[in-house]
Amino acid sequence: MSSSRSHRPRRSLGQNFLVDGNLRRRIVEEAAIEPHDTVLEIGPGQGALTDLLAERAGRLVLVELDRDLAADLRHRFQGHRSVEVVEGDILELALVDMVDAPESVRVVGNIPYNITTPILFHLLSPPRPADILLMVQKEVADRILAEPGTGAFGALTVGVQAVADVERVLSVPPSAFRPRPRVDSTVIRIRPRRPAPMSPAEEDALRILTRALFQWRRKQLRKTLGSHPDLHLPPAQVAALLAAAGAEPTDRPETVAPEGFVAMARLLDFP
Repeated sequence: MSSSRSHRPRRSLGQNFLVDGNLRRRIVEEAAIEPHDTVLEIGPGQGALTDLLAERAGRLVLVELDRDLAADLRHRFQGHRSVEVVEGDILELALVDMVDAPESVRVVGNIPYNITTPILFHLLSPPRPADILLMVQKEVADRILAEPGTGAFGALTVGVQAVADVERVLSVPPSAFRPRPRVDSTVIRIRPRRPAPMSPAEEDALRILTRALFQWRRKQLRKTLGSHPDLHLPPAQVAALLAAAGAEPTDRPETVAPEGFVAMARLLDFP
């Protein structure tokens, strides 16, 4: 069995290990874990946050893709009945298969930056957890938190803000990691809204709409809604969608707030 302390970070898995003790404690404090909570930690790696989470959580489920690190974690917590190690890819695992009450689970993670967006949308697929505290690349955090009319505003912004409230929690410099990443990092908190603001069919419509509009982000809304191959909406329906979003025909998608996208999605009925 390899030692986690001597584990060489694998670039293919996007491994950067958090080594700053003060930041480790601050992140866990921000998670505000209660003794009755079930916590899912994604990518525990060498366990920078895991010991602190295990002290606080009623149950802790660790999802680790790296076989050697998963083995180290199993050995390390073998006497801790409330800690379970799941070796696997979080993108291939469903919350319902790992915890009894997925809508009450608290998610914490320092996730690989190269697959941040897929992990976010995977976690935000129903049933959604109670809250999500993630370390992400600062640029990604800026996009998630972007305001309409800014260059960072896009499909990721709409996809997250349409179903959840998001806040910036901590800024993390490259010096907090080994090896040092070439980017700054940010801890964000995502709280899915209860009850869900859209039905499953409306969420499907939102994804189609958002993808189409931001594929043609430089075109006017009227043009994309009427001409994009995924939409091809008749003029009357285009007018109805624009009115629902409070948008003008000549506006571009980055000027429409997430709630405007939700209003449009509610009027769509895709087969």
